[in-house]
Amino acid sequence: MTMIDETTRNEIGALGRRAHDLTEAAYRQHAATRGGPGWSDKQRILLADMALHLLQTAIREGELPADELKRNLYAILTVSDQFLPGHGLKSGADQLHAGALSQPSVPNQGG
Repeated sequence: MTMIDETTRNEIGALGRRAHDLTEAAYRQHAATRGGPGWSDKQRILLADMALHLLQTAIREGELPADELKRNLYAILTVSDQFLPGHGLKSGADQLHAGALSQPSVPNQGG
């Protein structure tokens, strides 16, 4: 039994790719730099981008690739940490990183 039928998976995938393209374009066009005005808004766009990466990983056919899932979660936790300080999200991300099969990829947050 499959998670979702192929037609639905393809439709979600197409919508996810479109949303991902729009999100990445919005991030690149946002002029904010770390600590400056609008930085929080730019980081929210980055968080949405990371969530779309997770969507793409989750709907892929076949086994869920553990290393890719770890990278997705690492990125989400790392970016989310600034929105939920004191909740240990970065610590959780670092624990995932320590057990990851390969180096996680988080886009340069420097602007």
